[in-house]
Amino acid sequence: MQETKASNNIKMIQITEAALKEIKRLQLARKQPNSILKVEVKTGGCNGFIYQLDLKSDGENLAEIMHINSLSVNINPESYKYVKNLKIDYSEDLMGGGFRFQNPDVATNCSCGQSFAIDSVRSSK
Repeated sequence: MQETKASNNIKMIQITEAALKEIKRLQLARKQPNSILKVEVKTGGCNGFIYQLDLKSDGENLAEIMHINSLSVNINPESYKYVKNLKIDYSEDLMGGGFRFQNPDVATNCSCGQSFAIDSVRSSK
């Protein structure tokens, strides 16, 4: 697992081998092998915020592109403060497969695990 930092020295995300394998599978299934993983935090859910992952074509106008493992990643600048130290994993269980987000700055998760609230004290460091 490799991590990268944005140009403004904000520690960014980690992507596990399982998540990388699933992203690569999705890229091939969608016939977008060179697509860029866009990571964004949006308002929503019962706790205030949700993570959103999307594959964007190489030609789309995306600001800063980082390289994590063999994957091109774009993080929406407005999302930086919510994704510091974020670890993206993928696992399968009886309910199916899905991406799992582990963030030490999260104060609370909703019971469904889809939305979260940030600990503003830790996220400002």
